Amino acid sequence: MSVNPLVQLMSPKSIATVGAGNNFMKMGTMHALSMIKDGFKGNVYPIHPRDESILGLKAYPSVEALPEAPDLAFLVVPSVEVVRLMEEFGRKGTKSAIIITAGFGEMGEEGRRMQERLIEISARYGIRFLGPNCMGIINTALSLNTTVMPYTHGPGNLGFASQSGTYVTQSIPYLGKRGIRFSKAISVGNSANIDIIDALEYLGEDEQTRAISLYIEGIRDIPRFIGVARAITPRKPVLAQYIGGSGAGARSGLSHTGSMAAPDHLYEGLFRHAGIVRVHSIEELYHYGNALASQPRLEGRRIGVLTNSGGPGSAIANALEEGGLEVPEFSAGLREKLRPLMPPHAPCGNPVDLTFSMDSEVLSRKIPEIVLASGEVDAIAIHGVLRSGYIRAAYDHFKEFINNAPVDVLLNSVPNSSEGNVSIARFGKPISISSFYDRDDDYTTAYQDNGIPVFDSPEKAAGAIVCMNRYREVLQRKPWKPVAVPQPPAEASRLVAACAGKGQRNMDEHESKLFLDAWGIPVTREVIASTEEEAVAAAERLGFPLVMKASAADILHKTGKGLIHLSLKSREEAISSYRAIQKSAGVSVPVILYRMVSGDRELVAGVVRTPGFGPGVMFGVGGIFTEALGDTVFRPAPLSEEDAAEMVRDIRSRKLLGRFRGMPEVNIISLSRALHRLSLIPIAHPEIGEIDINPIIIEGSEPIAVDALVIFGGSRQNAAQKKAVAPGVEGKLTN
Repeated sequence: MSVNPLVQLMSPKSIATVGAGNNFMKMGTMHALSMIKDGFKGNVYPIHPRDESILGLKAYPSVEALPEAPDLAFLVVPSVEVVRLMEEFGRKGTKSAIIITAGFGEMGEEGRRMQERLIEISARYGIRFLGPNCMGIINTALSLNTTVMPYTHGPGNLGFASQSGTYVTQSIPYLGKRGIRFSKAISVGNSANIDIIDALEYLGEDEQTRAISLYIEGIRDIPRFIGVARAITPRKPVLAQYIGGSGAGARSGLSHTGSMAAPDHLYEGLFRHAGIVRVHSIEELYHYGNALASQPRLEGRRIGVLTNSGGPGSAIANALEEGGLEVPEFSAGLREKLRPLMPPHAPCGNPVDLTFSMDSEVLSRKIPEIVLASGEVDAIAIHGVLRSGYIRAAYDHFKEFINNAPVDVLLNSVPNSSEGNVSIARFGKPISISSFYDRDDDYTTAYQDNGIPVFDSPEKAAGAIVCMNRYREVLQRKPWKPVAVPQPPAEASRLVAACAGKGQRNMDEHESKLFLDAWGIPVTREVIASTEEEAVAAAERLGFPLVMKASAADILHKTGKGLIHLSLKSREEAISSYRAIQKSAGVSVPVILYRMVSGDRELVAGVVRTPGFGPGVMFGVGGIFTEALGDTVFRPAPLSEEDAAEMVRDIRSRKLLGRFRGMPEVNIISLSRALHRLSLIPIAHPEIGEIDINPIIIEGSEPIAVDALVIFGGSRQNAAQKKAVAPGVEGKLTN
């Protein structure tokens, strides 16, 4: 197994920086200042063609003049200079580089040519580089900061990787005010050499990092991303924000980092498949990532809510329950223990409401200790612990009653047990705090400095625990193994070749069902007829009631066109339907006949290829209302049967799959097996671009595909994905 390129790049002993000067308004200077001022203990070598000293350090006129081959080259120079300098560093023996400069692959053909030149130079000299168009790195274990923003918060446990440089730089003051600390932070920029997957892999192996947050605008190698993520998520949580699903988001991504964005629902399915917890704002990415990095794992769904006001307590409880968690009523024994600490009129069920008691120690330590020790909760959320922030805010109202004594006099008169409140962490259960006061309050500061997250609203405090629960569900999955993609069944390959030989752009319905049947997907057993006599004979042989449809490669959609006749009950109706179909078609067309499938539950499944994403599987509520209801989920192909079963459970209307209005429970095993086999097809048959199965009718408890369409339009290039999914693992398909 090769060593991740970031292992060396993130831990240099020496850095050569090109683009720094003594002008403090230059970007290169600001980057160099961070390296020098934030505590990096290694050598920093400024390179400048004229100045002998840069920022108090000896400067060198060229790469060749450096006293050693630096571990890391740091480039903030015009794009036309970057290529030359990379060549010079390569000859010097440098093996890692960070290219801050923009104007490469994200800026059109000329930029793409320069970026390709960088890639060629890096391959020739064995240089691995971040960027171009990035903002640098932070490694708090080495006090190494190469961004333009000072980082003085100290080491933390949250690993962060971003396809946006802003979120690694401009956010630093924001994070400091909220007690959020990085272990490592990586800006990948255009990902010309080292990409977001490399960053994920590196953070997954980094011992300091306990949770990982990713800002993503596009993934280029979906199979590798899945493999890396699924290897990490059983050990540490990974959160991701994806931007690019909207038209505006996609355009921004293309112009910013050269990423190719895919529709949002595909990335939703990708993250779910990979075991990644998706969030929907940069705020959630930072804060929930920090909560998962700093808190013990959530072991159950029971949450205690403690508050000094009813409104925030109710908000927390509602948000928890909406997120699938429980806020259980406390036992009589627990309520009896809490009662002596409560005001006479205050409820001590769950939530526990102190009704704006000013005794912060009761809310911050005494009650939490009793609740956490009870065994009745798996985590707690607390709102309203405060002291100094409130007193300072209200000082102007109080000061005349204390003879205008300084605010510190008033503060000293109010007990402060903020340091003692963190003792509740010893119970080893997650704690989430809500407060409208920032680090101007001593309680907030004490919590944050001891790894207990504080949020600025009740809903966000609850959201952190919901996020923990989503990761708990990831941990409950069976261990993931790469999916073995078998060789195509002989009949399936024959059908593909026959249709290609006839120049068809798609299979007709009959061919599509034969193809799916070859792959072990349950379909209707049908007969095809080309004449009225054949149709009548087939109808009498099959028995009534039955279905008759037109079936031709150039007929893609039949509903509402008179090309489908249902519930035929006699020979006469078969004759009449055959003639009606021929009239509606306007030309002589074959028909298919099959036994009428009865069932009130209709589902849809399919395969689609998306540029920049690859093949994916779709599943959901089907029939004529598929588009209107929009209850579908997506996953990247291929799927294991366990993946497929999870996909089935993820639709909003999953209750329809259980016992419902006298209907039996759907055979989830059969349905999952069918989706699993469907997911193998686009890998095994790179020629196939799309498959539509709608509807799948549940007859009794069993799924049966009653309409299907297989469309060509894949590429031979897609064959490479088959090896990427399960290298060297092929076998025969068994039913």
